[in-house]
Amino acid sequence: MASERYSFSLTTFSPSGKLVQIEYALQAVAAGAPSVGIMASNGVVLATENKHKSYLYDEHSVNRVEMITGHIGMVYSGMGPDYRLLVKQARKMAQSYYLTYKEPIPVAQLVQRVANLMQEFTQSGGVRPFGVSLLICGWDNNRPYLFQCDPSGAYFAWKATAMGKNSINGKTFLEKRYNEDLELDDAVHTAILTLKEGFEGKMTPDNIEVGICDENGFRRLDPSSINDYLVNI
Repeated sequence: MASERYSFSLTTFSPSGKLVQIEYALQAVAAGAPSVGIMASNGVVLATENKHKSYLYDEHSVNRVEMITGHIGMVYSGMGPDYRLLVKQARKMAQSYYLTYKEPIPVAQLVQRVANLMQEFTQSGGVRPFGVSLLICGWDNNRPYLFQCDPSGAYFAWKATAMGKNSINGKTFLEKRYNEDLELDDAVHTAILTLKEGFEGKMTPDNIEVGICDENGFRRLDPSSINDYLVNI
C-alpha cells in the first residue's frame, strides 16, 4: 500500500528510489508493437510491425517508420500520439541545427537533444513521461549509427536491438544471428526474421514497415521491395 502513495506522482521518488510513472511508461513500451534495429557494415535497418485491427483501416494513413532528415530515421514502440509529437520536435531540432551551423545535424547530437526533451518530462509538474521508446538510425562520418531512447531520457548505442512485445525473444534471436560483417541486404532479412519470431498470422508488405539508411541517406522501403525480401524468407 505504501508504494501506491507514490504511483500517481511523477516527480516524487518511492522509498525504493524509483519514479513509478517511468516504470509504467516502460510497461506501455513493452506492450507496444515490436520494432527492430540492426546496424550493418554499410548501413542500418529499422523494421516494425504495423498491423491494423480492421481491414477497413487505410494502412497508408499513418507511418511508424519516419524520416527526420535526409540521413536520419526513427521508429517507435509504445503510444503513437506521443511518437508523433517527438517526430515533430526532432524535425524542428534538426532544422534549427541546420539554420545555425549550415550543415546537417550529427546523429548523436539529435539523439542527445531528443533524450533531453524526454528527460524533462520526468521531472516537470503537470506532465507525464512519454510512453514510447525510440530507435533512431542515421549515417554520418562515413559510418552508420543506431541509438535507442527510453522514456526516462536514457539513451544507448546498439549494434542490434529489439523493443516492444516479445523484445526478450527478439534480442535473444539477434544475439545468435548478428555479426559485424553483416551486409545491408542480410540485415534487412535478419530484421524481418526477428519480427517473425513473435509475429501472429501471415507477414505481408502491408503489415510491416522497413526503413534503411546508408551513405545515400534514409528511405522507407515500398511494399514491392518488402515483398521481394519476404519471398526470399
